[in-house]
Parts: sequence; C-alpha cells; structure tokens
Amino acid sequence: MAKVNISERIVILPSHPPFLNDHTLSLSHLDTDTNLHLTFRYLRVYSTSHHDPFPLISSSLSHSLNHYYPLTATLRRSHHQPHRLELHCTAGKGVPFIRATVECTLPSLNYLDDTDFSFVEQLVPDPGPEEGMEHPCMLQLTVFKCGGFALGAAMHHSLCDGLGGSLFFNAVAELARGSTRITVEPVWNRDKFLGPREPVRVDSPLIREFLYLDKGFLAYEQDIGNVVRECFHVKDECLERFKKSLFDQCGLNFTTFEFLGAYIWRSKVKAFGVKAHEKVKFAYSVNIRRLVKPPLSTGYWGNGCVPMYVQLSAKDLIEEPIWKTAELIKKSKRNVTDEYVSSFINYQELHFADRITAGKGVSGFTDWRHLGHSTVDFGWGGPVTVLPLGRNLLGSVEPCFFLPYSTATEGKKDGFKVLVTLAEASLPAFREDMQVFTSSQKQLANNKF
Repeated sequence: MAKVNISERIVILPSHPPFLNDHTLSLSHLDTDTNLHLTFRYLRVYSTSHHDPFPLISSSLSHSLNHYYPLTATLRRSHHQPHRLELHCTAGKGVPFIRATVECTLPSLNYLDDTDFSFVEQLVPDPGPEEGMEHPCMLQLTVFKCGGFALGAAMHHSLCDGLGGSLFFNAVAELARGSTRITVEPVWNRDKFLGPREPVRVDSPLIREFLYLDKGFLAYEQDIGNVVRECFHVKDECLERFKKSLFDQCGLNFTTFEFLGAYIWRSKVKAFGVKAHEKVKFAYSVNIRRLVKPPLSTGYWGNGCVPMYVQLSAKDLIEEPIWKTAELIKKSKRNVTDEYVSSFINYQELHFADRITAGKGVSGFTDWRHLGHSTVDFGWGGPVTVLPLGRNLLGSVEPCFFLPYSTATEGKKDGFKVLVTLAEASLPAFREDMQVFTSSQKQLANNKF
C-alpha cells in the first residue's frame, strides 16, 4: 500500500481581518439537528496540476476566508441553551491545512476509482469530536508523483451541507483561476431564514410519525458489530431490465434512486437479519432551498435540506414486491412541503433538549451522481473522482451513496457504483443480492425482481 508523507501542517488565516470584534453567530434549527453533530469527510481527486498546487490553493483559500470566515471559528455549546451549538468567532484563527505527498501515480491507483479505503483514509483529515468542534473545517492537499493531487476536506456538518460546502470550494477555485472577486457572496442570517414561527407549533402529522424523543438513545453510538465499506458496480443494462420488470408488474415508472434504493434497503435489512416485527426506516435528504417561502438566497450556505423517511416493518419490507416499496419512496417526496419544513424546524425548537431521534434501524441514502462537483476547478480542470468517507448519515450508521465512476478511467462508463457501509456479518448475503446488477443479459433473463 502506498504511504502518504505529511510534509507540512499550517493554519491558513484570512488575507485581511474579516471583523473587528469577537462575536458569536447563531446556527439555524436545521444546522443544530443532532444528526448533523458530526464531521463529514470527503475528497476530490484531480488528474493533473502542471506544478505544485499548494501555494496557489493556499493563497486562494486565504482570500476566500474573508468571505467564509465562520469556517475559522470554534463550535461550542450555547450558554443559554446548552443542547444547541453556536459559533464563537475570534481574531487570529484560521483553517488547518495539511500538505502531503505520495510516491505513486494516480493512474497506478486507477484514480481511486477502485477504492482501497485503508489508503484513501490517509488523504483526508480525521479529527476527533473535540478537534472537529475546535476546527470545523480542516483540509489536506496530497500531491501524487504524476502531478495529480487529492484535496481532502473534513467539515463539521452543522456549518453546511454538501451544497453549502460546494459554494465555499467554488469560491476558492474561482479565485485560484484568477478572478478578483467571487461570483456568489455567502449569506448568513441562519436563525432568521430558518427559525421557528410564532407561536411555535407543529402542524404536520408526519413529524411525530417518524420522530420521537429518547434522551437515552444516541444514533451514532449503536453497536451493530464490526462495520465495513464496499463498492458495488451497477450496469446500465441491469438497471433497465430491473426498471422494465417493475413497469410490467405495476405500470409505474421509477427513478433509479427509487427502485435501486428500495432494492438495496430490502437487501440490507434481510442480510442483517432484522426481526420481522421491528420497524425500519429508509432516510434521505430533500433540498428545500427553493421550496420554502420565501426561497433561500443563492448565497445561503448553511444546511438547506430536511430528512424524509419511509417506514415499514422488516417483514413487510422483505415480503412485499419491490415496486410497492419503490412507490412508497416516490410518494414520500410529495410530503416535503413548506409546512413539513416549518413543522420540522418548530419540532426542533420545542423538543431539542429531549433528544429528537428517528430511532434505530435507519438506512440513510444519498445520490452524489449529479451534485456538480466538476465546477470546483482550480485551473487544471474539475475533479475526476469524488469520494465520501462519512460513516454516519441521517441518523444511520449504515449509509449508502450512489457515485459516478471517475471520468479519468476507461471501460467503466457503463452505469455507476454504490458505496455501502454495513455490518461485516451482513456482507456475504448482501454481495449475493447485488450480483444481479453485474449479471449478463442471459443471466438477467432468469431473474425476477
């Protein structure tokens, strides 16, 4: 396995003091959702840089922090509401930036498309809980022998979601390409844009259907045994066969997220051996930036998604046809209304100290195939590979990501890959179920979905 050599650890300060007085910034009720009290880690891989990218990216990062200075702040518990987080901004703080090299080429590692996680883990900062609060943004730039590089990020989820983080990295990239100003100015005012209404009330019945209060339950401390991550390949022809089979059964068209998500959810629950009577949940995030009234500003970079759930007993999930579960996922999207968002925020206001949870048995799903990561171009082209390293998502300790293949690799443009985290004991049975998506046409003819 290639070894990553760390040569420098520095702190990047804003190029000019962004404020005169120390102050505290409030977070929104979406930012302070306890399911987001974690550091999310991911990396972008670039095939070439032509020269050392560290000085250029360091400089553009410094200038971008004039606009995104909350990334240099410290997260802490509020004195007035100890269960909530807030940002304490003090002068002279910055973003830790690690410089590293590795003595191998990206082509020899297939541009990290066939992932060796023991190696990839070395490319991204991995702060503990306290360090993640002290430094909610940490970066690492690793240059490969071929001139390509990987930019790893560890971002505390309470500051931003994936779209918010992309606004920040796009600003850094824009300045690196020579722009003298950023196109989209970041907007804060989080408690104003996504605060509770007056009087506080929860009108959507779905909130209490999916969420409940349990001070003794910590979603991310569930013990499901040794947990592993593995990528599975999904061919386009297998997806089309699957989709056609479901249409023949019910006359409905489903998106890939709906029907493949339903299949993987069932396979995970079946492989883990969940008891028949237990409730299990399919969880995913819905972008509400344009949904809420009024819509959020283009420069709003805080968390702008709410969780939505589909709930079934393990018995019903395993025994019902896949199309019925896919239909539930499809229908659940209609439940995300302005009222649902408002009720979610107000429920957080009323019961945050009581520890809001969706309980155990949550499977988190997210689709990274169309998130626009290619726009983060520092001047040598966009990333060829984007890879999440998060082990926790939406209250789930077994998240699933739909990921595109690297644009730099040959022969894998057919379909995409699914990155699954699951209990190691479940892996053999789950692998067997996933073989259907790499089967030949002849083998597919024998499958009933």
